[in-house]
Amino acid sequence: MIEVIKDKNEWRTLLSKVKHTDFYHTYDYHQLSKKKGELPILLKYTDGSTTIALPFLIRDIENSDYKDMTSVYGYAGPIYINKANNFDNAEFHKALKIFFKREKIIAVFSRLHPFIEEKAPTLIGLGNVEAIGKVVYIDLSKSLADQRAFYNRRLRTYLNKSRKHCTVFEGYTDAHIKTFIKLYLNNMKRIGADESYHFNTEYYYNLLSSSEYDSKLMLCRHHETKDIIAGAIFIKTGHIVQYHLSGLDADYFKLQPIKLIIDEMCKIATNEGFRYLNLGGGKGSKEDTLFRFKRKFSKNFKTFKIWKYIVNKPVYKTLTENHLKTAVKDNEFHLGFFPAYRTPLKSISYMLSLSELVLFQIQF
Repeated sequence: MIEVIKDKNEWRTLLSKVKHTDFYHTYDYHQLSKKKGELPILLKYTDGSTTIALPFLIRDIENSDYKDMTSVYGYAGPIYINKANNFDNAEFHKALKIFFKREKIIAVFSRLHPFIEEKAPTLIGLGNVEAIGKVVYIDLSKSLADQRAFYNRRLRTYLNKSRKHCTVFEGYTDAHIKTFIKLYLNNMKRIGADESYHFNTEYYYNLLSSSEYDSKLMLCRHHETKDIIAGAIFIKTGHIVQYHLSGLDADYFKLQPIKLIIDEMCKIATNEGFRYLNLGGGKGSKEDTLFRFKRKFSKNFKTFKIWKYIVNKPVYKTLTENHLKTAVKDNEFHLGFFPAYRTPLKSISYMLSLSELVLFQIQF
């Protein structure tokens, strides 16, 4: 049987018993991530001494009596208490199906956590688990000298140059936060980022003030002008540090201040005993310019996977065809934007089939 947790104390109590978790699983992060009409829930399944938990945002589907579920921005997915290698997932899958049917859930989507591995994958056999790219991480268990030995040669040159002109420090005042917000939003506008990346002001303050994880705002100041020219938010949970958001002043782009900030966080996190600094992947999980930027720091990669499950195929097909105004074949259900009935129509100039849609849902 699936238990639905909505209460903050119950949510936090369960997470406190989980050995491997991240800030993406927390109650606070789900609350600040939710959009209008979205309800954060934590699904809990117990079988003997084993517990499996899955966090989601549950959403109404417009002009219907149905709902769907998605994960927060970042890496969520299942977490466990006492899950043995030979655990039989069949009863868990059965319980999920009963819950989805009862709640009129049509489709489920979740980004999975690349650092929370399991020998008996929980979701295999229920919908599609797809490997769609890589994330870059720095192994903080190595010495700083060994970490930097993996740095790209050109990166080391940039860092030496940046250190002559800039200083990295931790931001903690209201003015620091406002400066970072301005840098970040200007950066998003400059690169033409989707609106989903443009968070409201409350988001940053709540992210930095939560007691469920340790968030750090790192800023870079130019020596001569005294301007704060770049910033990044890192989140520390368990043995992992996540590189979450960043922004820089385009006038100082040549100094590559973000690289200096990442290098400084490597030093801090290593000294504090963390195991990984996850830099993430490329936009849409592709090996693009963003991915190549991150790859300059490390040759260590983890596979990034997503889970897509269509619970009710006939209704999914009807909703999709009504939304796209075109026929959809069953073998196209998992292609392109998922779920397809939420495809942003303004981004499509024409359409011959669902297979032509760009994978847009996966965000870093």
